[in-house]
Amino acid sequence: MMAGTEIQATHLPASRGSTGALLRTFVIGLTAFLTVVDLFATQAILPSLAKAYGVSPAAIGFAVNASTIGMAIAGLAVAFFSNRIDRRRGILVSLILLSVPTALLAVAPDLTTFAWLRVAQGLCMSTAFALTLSYLAEHCSATDTAGAFAAYITGNVASNLFGRLMSAALVDHFGLSGNFYVFAALNLAGAVLVYFTLGRTRPMAAVEATARSPLSIWAEHLRNAPLRASFAIGFLILFAFIGTFTYVNFVLVREPLALSRMAVGFVYFVFLPSIFTTPLAGHAVQRFGTRPTFWGALALAGAGLPLLLLPHLPAVLAGLALIGVGTFFAQATATGFVGRAATTDRGSASGIYLASYFLGGIVGSVVLGQLFDRFGWAACVSGIGSALGLAALLAFRLKMPAPSSRVAPAHSNS
Repeated sequence: MMAGTEIQATHLPASRGSTGALLRTFVIGLTAFLTVVDLFATQAILPSLAKAYGVSPAAIGFAVNASTIGMAIAGLAVAFFSNRIDRRRGILVSLILLSVPTALLAVAPDLTTFAWLRVAQGLCMSTAFALTLSYLAEHCSATDTAGAFAAYITGNVASNLFGRLMSAALVDHFGLSGNFYVFAALNLAGAVLVYFTLGRTRPMAAVEATARSPLSIWAEHLRNAPLRASFAIGFLILFAFIGTFTYVNFVLVREPLALSRMAVGFVYFVFLPSIFTTPLAGHAVQRFGTRPTFWGALALAGAGLPLLLLPHLPAVLAGLALIGVGTFFAQATATGFVGRAATTDRGSASGIYLASYFLGGIVGSVVLGQLFDRFGWAACVSGIGSALGLAALLAFRLKMPAPSSRVAPAHSNS
């Protein structure tokens, strides 16, 4: 259905009252969790996958992160067809379809098949992700939007932590195949949750959807200098994040750290602080502004990089925690800025941002994987630092021309 549709029946709990607000936050966060839990969970079992397929860290890193190729493609598709997609139906169908490649990963005969199935997962995940962002932006009131976006990103953060822990534990007890079957069941659970909680929508008049072509809307987005900067920043954020949390797995299992597979899973408790700090991004933007908030987040992430090079587990864990807090805070700030800076069709702008964001993930896995294989972990960390530094420079362009009553700081949290 058309962008700008109205809610006909909203099943999400109303935000009035503390109980209603908590329930609403939980439902939105759980939807995000079940949408993207497959994305990074597989990173916790990279050494096991590399051994099973007999390939190098860079090869398995590319195959696992191939999901971001699909996510980038789907982000562009959602951006192009944004005006014609029924949000609720699109989310529901995407989550149902997501369970298929997830289950097939359990029987993937070779690395090429594995990589293509990850691409298929990415197509489904990104479609559901982008449509949910559009749904929340279009159908939440100004007073509810901040909490809704914060809840969705927090669910995303939680998927990074609990998804990895689950994957490590499942592989330890049930093997690689059992792991993927359980995650397929989680995808279906997400579809059930969406069916019972997201309200149906009513289309606007067809003339409103066809008044402008998707390409003209894209052109307007790309002429918007702050938006262009935010797209590039999204690319660099996931570039750095992927580089850190993909290849650190191989550092953790080698000497001198030499952690077991299950212990590597517990390492991802480093994401726990991010669950509590990410929802504060909107308040930080409201108080300090977008650019200071973004620079502070990147500085925090940058401070964690040198710690990754130390041969002591507590130092590495502290570094990972700082990078997690910093990059997720930066993601919430940048994604929210897109919603405020777009002058038309926020669903389309969010799709382009997500395409750039996930494209950064696959490029990061390739470039930083080559650095890791050829020159070692220190070179990989240097590449991560360079990406964060470039993002900080681009943040000078994250400046709105003038405040507007249409743009609430609510969108600072996505």
